[in-house]
Amino acid sequence: MNKLIDSFGRQMEYVRLAVTDRCNLRCQYCMPAHGIDIVPRQELLSFKEMYRLIRVLTELGVKKVRLTGGEPFVRKDFVGFLEMLSYNDLLDAINITTNGALISHHIDKIESLKKVKNINLSIDSLQRDKFAKITRRDVFPEVYKTFELLEKSSLNLKLNVVVQSGFNTDEIVDFVRLTKDKNVAVRFIEEMPFNGKGQRDMQENWTFKKILNEIKTEFSVDEIKAEKSSTSKNYKIEGHLGSVGIIPAFTRTICGDCNRIRITSTGTFKNCLFDDGVFNLRDFIRNGASNDDLKELFLSLVKDKPENGFIAESNRKKGNISESMSTIGG
Repeated sequence: MNKLIDSFGRQMEYVRLAVTDRCNLRCQYCMPAHGIDIVPRQELLSFKEMYRLIRVLTELGVKKVRLTGGEPFVRKDFVGFLEMLSYNDLLDAINITTNGALISHHIDKIESLKKVKNINLSIDSLQRDKFAKITRRDVFPEVYKTFELLEKSSLNLKLNVVVQSGFNTDEIVDFVRLTKDKNVAVRFIEEMPFNGKGQRDMQENWTFKKILNEIKTEFSVDEIKAEKSSTSKNYKIEGHLGSVGIIPAFTRTICGDCNRIRITSTGTFKNCLFDDGVFNLRDFIRNGASNDDLKELFLSLVKDKPENGFIAESNRKKGNISESMSTIGG
């Protein structure tokens, strides 16, 4: 079987698929307060088109899919799509990233889908007023309820915390304290400039090292050996049930082992978060492409995957990065 191997010998085994560009929150680091210009529904990939793309990719060696948005649970019958994807016998794991505001009454159903392994819950503050400032929506009680329900469920739970200068850096140790008695992985993410036309000015650069040093002001940490392609550097604190990780999303020190590709909600194929898209799969399949055509296309596109995010960014044809993360796909 042909495998998706790039020119640096890296095999692609993980695809991030955005199921929508819509979101019920307006996080200040992701999009402007008035939102973004969402695309007409007919321009979004249908669930059948998404299923087909994932099936073809799994026949080329992809083992995992992460479903993102926007907010995936905003899209009607998203849980039905999860069930559909679960029938793909070549998939090992289906993972989801969510803001948690709409998921609580779906948790039992999601638990019953054995291929759904991991839920990443985005939560950038443990304080209701600050959470409302960051997200521009007062939904903290519902999100925290989701956190508590997921923590008690059979799903592996990770909390994604975007570290934002001037807003939540004083809460880093508070999040670490959560791991004392809760079986949760708290992952701090370097803030990136994908906020929709530069709506948020980053005053201070909270890099991987700065975040780690802040954690060390209160805790002694031991590094955990992670999988080769892990996006985070992970740490254990003695006596803590959970763990802590840091994702160097902006300083990009994890690119060397990248095994990921991306597909946006409108079908744009991306080899890297930092590129501006290399091919529109939606138009290709709607113009009659066969599954064999798709396979040949994927094999050729992956050969052009850049060595790292800095090269991908420098090769952009559309200039500096200004897209909303909601458009890119998380």
